[in-house]
Amino acid sequence: MNEKASALRRQLIRNLDEVRLERQQREPLYDTRCGGVSDGTVASQLGAGYDVLAPGKRSCPYHFHHAQEELFVILEGTGHLRVAGEMLPVRAGDLVFIPPGPEYPHQFVNTSDAALRYLSISTQQRPELCEYPDSGKVAAYTRGVRIVQRPADSLDYWDGEP
Repeated sequence: MNEKASALRRQLIRNLDEVRLERQQREPLYDTRCGGVSDGTVASQLGAGYDVLAPGKRSCPYHFHHAQEELFVILEGTGHLRVAGEMLPVRAGDLVFIPPGPEYPHQFVNTSDAALRYLSISTQQRPELCEYPDSGKVAAYTRGVRIVQRPADSLDYWDGEP
């Protein structure tokens, strides 16, 4: 492959076998290995992650986005999508569409005895606001800034102003 083709490949193409996975674990409920598929590419409006969810565990906390829309592609295994207060079965080959908004809080739960592997693809609107119904937290983030707190802990609008 010539230099230009090699450079284009690095900017445009990723293979899941090459994605560096980091373990995110919080016993007793959470244990997943995940990595950024789109990291380092020229993608500017789409992001993609690859997740390997351990048997009997949950992915991330139950949450919903105010700005980002998500698409999950179940690659291997079975489990459940906890969404809008329901548990829906998912299996390899399923595509899961989650729009932004409080109507669709979501979380994957691996209810099987084998790994559940999936791609998470999302629009990358920033700033973003996420809410976590189970814990009452709110997270606001944009490039380089992430704030997680509960609304009851928030400062008065005028706090610290002259």
